[in-house]
Amino acid sequence: MAIQKHWHNDKALLGQSCPVHISDVLPAPCRHQAMETITGWSGYVPTPLRSLHGLAGEFGVSALCYKDESARFNLASFKALGGAYAVQSELRKVISEACGREIAMDQVDEHSGHTASVTVVTATDGNHGRSVAWGADRCGCRCVVYMHEQVSAGRQQAVEALGAQVQRVKGNYDDSVRQAQEDAKANGWLMVSDTSWPGYLEVPRTVMAGYTVMSSEAMEQWPFAEPPTHVFIQGGCGGLAGSVCLDMWCRLGDKKPRFIVVEPEPAACLYESACAGGIRGVDIQSESLMAGLSCGEVSHIAWPILERSVEDFLTMTDEPVAPLMRRLAQEESIVAGESAVAGLAGFTEAIGDQHLANRLGLSADSRILVFGTEGATDPVIYDTLVGC
Repeated sequence: MAIQKHWHNDKALLGQSCPVHISDVLPAPCRHQAMETITGWSGYVPTPLRSLHGLAGEFGVSALCYKDESARFNLASFKALGGAYAVQSELRKVISEACGREIAMDQVDEHSGHTASVTVVTATDGNHGRSVAWGADRCGCRCVVYMHEQVSAGRQQAVEALGAQVQRVKGNYDDSVRQAQEDAKANGWLMVSDTSWPGYLEVPRTVMAGYTVMSSEAMEQWPFAEPPTHVFIQGGCGGLAGSVCLDMWCRLGDKKPRFIVVEPEPAACLYESACAGGIRGVDIQSESLMAGLSCGEVSHIAWPILERSVEDFLTMTDEPVAPLMRRLAQEESIVAGESAVAGLAGFTEAIGDQHLANRLGLSADSRILVFGTEGATDPVIYDTLVGC
């Protein structure tokens, strides 16, 4: 069985609306500003919510819906909503300070004289860096992206095609974050990270606000009278899971679904934190095929959301990833990257184990929502795994 570990989180709050101290991590005005800005970008269209009727029938649940991010702004990832939005937001602050007055978000591109002198920097496994590079390209500033040694050449090329400079770093993702942070401080660059640490919260908060556009769309597209009963969501550093859980909890109140976080076994920092009752990192010794989820350090801004909203944490091997990618391609014409199927794999593996399915409350009445967070972000790897 691919599921390696399960932790039921007794700290999760059940049967109540989202408490103010949790919702204030991403306040409503912050989420609304992201929605207003991003929906105004050229090329914005909501990504589809696809009903996987065949898989729902096979696994004996009432509904299984897949939010397909494979064509988001031609970047093939939900990350387009976060990094690029944070770049625009940070540049607005720089320009406002330089001009001595507040400028609007949609006025950033009118101030190329100011943006041209700014460098934004980030670390990435691929998708976030591509989003930051795209945002920098849109807004006319310079961009430097740090990638650890295991990030594929295809993902580096995709970032460079948007005009960013790539710096390779020995070690893992967390090593690249630390190096980017050090160099940003030394050079006076703007750090645009999708994870957070003590003293660095506001930019990741903006990134997470951008992600709520995806969950907001999903809820508006939800085709059933009753909301989802379960959401299986990818782990990583926690930014994605935190934004989705908070947004859906604020929308659904005491009818919020059962949130289940799924992580690669070698990078299960959220699982370890849940077990320990507080933030714990892991030293990644081997890289998961789900490269975008290979994070060993927990986002400090996301954790307060996750520890009160997520009922279950699962860790998983890579075994079901490629087969599910192939099934989605062949049966549903969905292009799903390696990290995209983590939530779906968590569901299919869990429901195949009757004991675990019972513990997660899965039944014939369950309505499942998963987020297909990326498409073929590295076409070479995708073609190899899917067999094109």
